[in-house]
Amino acid sequence: MSYSLGQKQLDGIEDILKKELIDVGVQCVFLIDMAGNIIADLHEGEVVHDIYSLAALAAGNFGAVSAMAKIIGEDEFSLLFHKGKKENIHFSKVSQEFLLITIFGNLISLGFLRLKVTEVIDKIKHIL
Repeated sequence: MSYSLGQKQLDGIEDILKKELIDVGVQCVFLIDMAGNIIADLHEGEVVHDIYSLAALAAGNFGAVSAMAKIIGEDEFSLLFHKGKKENIHFSKVSQEFLLITIFGNLISLGFLRLKVTEVIDKIKHIL
């Protein structure tokens, strides 16, 4: 399935990501396609991660976990979470074509982040 996003859609997505995630303390958020291409990315300040490598690895990771889900009888796992000592990564499926990845520190609770990400995905789906 192919997709095409116009500048107005991209601007709308970036506005949502900034207001709903960056402005509440998320360090980095990016929307990627399932091939690992970055569609939109925002940071709270200085870019400290290689998001291009992260995007490619995230797409591969999501694909691998989807295959594991099928092995145990699930259609998919719609979100993934990895906790680190200082930073955490949350992956959430937006649609068949897109993943939303957030990097956040320990000052944001996972529950709060999941709530915000759910709201963001609903808003992004209206743009798509």
